[in-house]
Amino acid sequence: MARMTPSEAFVETLVANGVTKIFGIMGSAFMDAMDIFAPAGIELIPVVHEQGAAHMADGYARASGNHGVVIGQNGPGVSNCVTGIAAAYWAHSPVVIITPEAGTMGTELGGFQEAHQLPMFQEFTKYQGHVNNPQRMAEFTGRCFDRAMAEIGPTQLNIPRDFFYGDIDVEIPQPQRLDRGPGGNQSLDAAAELLASAKSPVILSGGGVVMADAVAECIALAELLGAPVVNSYQHNDSFPASHPLWCGSLGYQGSKAGMELISKADVVLALGSRLGPFGTLPQYGMDYWPQDAKIIQVDADHKVLGLVKKISVGICGDARAASIALTERLAAKELACNSNRDERAAEIASEKAAWEAELDEWTHERDPYSLDMIAEQEAEEGNWLHPRQVLRELEKAMPEDVMISTDIGNINSVAHSYLRFEKPRSFFAPMSFGNCGYALPTIIGAKAAAPHRPAIAYSGDGAWGMSMSEIMTSVRHDIPVTAVVFHNRDWGAEKKNQVEFYGRRFVAAELVSESFAGIGQAMGTEGIVVDQLEDVGPALKKAVDLQMNEGKTTVIEIMCTRELGDPFRRDALSTPVRYLEKYKDYV
Repeated sequence: MARMTPSEAFVETLVANGVTKIFGIMGSAFMDAMDIFAPAGIELIPVVHEQGAAHMADGYARASGNHGVVIGQNGPGVSNCVTGIAAAYWAHSPVVIITPEAGTMGTELGGFQEAHQLPMFQEFTKYQGHVNNPQRMAEFTGRCFDRAMAEIGPTQLNIPRDFFYGDIDVEIPQPQRLDRGPGGNQSLDAAAELLASAKSPVILSGGGVVMADAVAECIALAELLGAPVVNSYQHNDSFPASHPLWCGSLGYQGSKAGMELISKADVVLALGSRLGPFGTLPQYGMDYWPQDAKIIQVDADHKVLGLVKKISVGICGDARAASIALTERLAAKELACNSNRDERAAEIASEKAAWEAELDEWTHERDPYSLDMIAEQEAEEGNWLHPRQVLRELEKAMPEDVMISTDIGNINSVAHSYLRFEKPRSFFAPMSFGNCGYALPTIIGAKAAAPHRPAIAYSGDGAWGMSMSEIMTSVRHDIPVTAVVFHNRDWGAEKKNQVEFYGRRFVAAELVSESFAGIGQAMGTEGIVVDQLEDVGPALKKAVDLQMNEGKTTVIEIMCTRELGDPFRRDALSTPVRYLEKYKDYV
């Protein structure tokens, strides 16, 4: 055991876990440890706001497969991180948030920046470690890093600020990593029997496939079965889009081809997915989830098996190991799922071709409100750009090996139909937490983890306003990214609810903003305003070239019409009822 300070024990444990980057804002609460980050090989990347730091840690973790680490000053610095950690929780990201706390001799006195920091994060962390004695600094630090990987989600390390000081005898713990198995033999055998006898099997490839680096194994299993593969909601990178069996994503604004095919399934293999409720809601007027299909669900967390959907077989296992085990079992059944393979292949190709043709023709939204808005804008402001046409042009101009983050919102959700990837760890979305201000800081974190890959963020103008200050982080610390801002002057997703359910009575839906490209330029970026469709692709290519070859961040501001896609929460709204006379007109 070596003699050292608790700060040294803390930093050495970070080093043992491979930490080279931490996102946050400097603070006196952890300054003694921060003082030795650099000689330990750790870079503290200062951000503009701690929520951005948490999102960056999330993006770093999701792009690298390693821990993302965020730290902040006790009290307000820590509380600013809550939203970002919540997003990381629903993305199953192994983020470690380090929360220095008020000193032990000042707690419960209402001192400066004092707060109860563990309750803030208890809903959004898999484990909370509180250092209750300086001599346990390395122990709790190591445990938080181990648990983040083992339980596939964020953990919190809470440290009273006076516990960084003193001297202790300590042994730095070495990281412990689980070797996950495929699941139980009985459940695997039952799943193989169901798949072998299926007439119309479909594989739903989820986030667990990405996290387990199981795409190749998913491909092998799909090819053996001749089964179409759909991506789970906001996991468009869980199966390569160029593969003949790929059919696009489910959920809000996803692929009609995938929805048509899964609606006819007799067996669904949900591989690495919790089958979250929002990801299988009706879409395009289709209630596509197959009511009579046998569902096989594979997930590393036993608590989610059968939680949302009724299942026939639950397999608690690693997506990669389970795929290998199922492939081996099915390979032994020589004629497994083989009777109508050619017919299914033809149907897959037909549904995909029909959907692509529809996307090509779907140049603008056709509901009465959108048509009114298009006509009004053409009369008053000129011919602005239709979001769907813009998204198609961006899709065509995408560079190889691209990473894309999307914010929440109307146009970003419509983008689900146009975002296609060839490799995992390429798509980063806010998942079930659905918070605005996610895309830009997250793609900065992803770029920090993978500087050799092009990094692009999609944001609507509302969400952009919440996060655009992190452009300064990108510029200051040479983490170049490309930001695409859809400027339609609306809180579009919620405004469409007011269109559908509240008689176009708009409350707080309008956004009038100055030039976002100009604001970006003022913060040190390149700025491009696009108001002609033929300029969309060239603008993206120019921005990516500047990013990859000159290390420059670019803000591309795309001037879009105010047309809006399908309501975001049709499942949660209904026509209003009014009883009081003064509200009778508000129905």
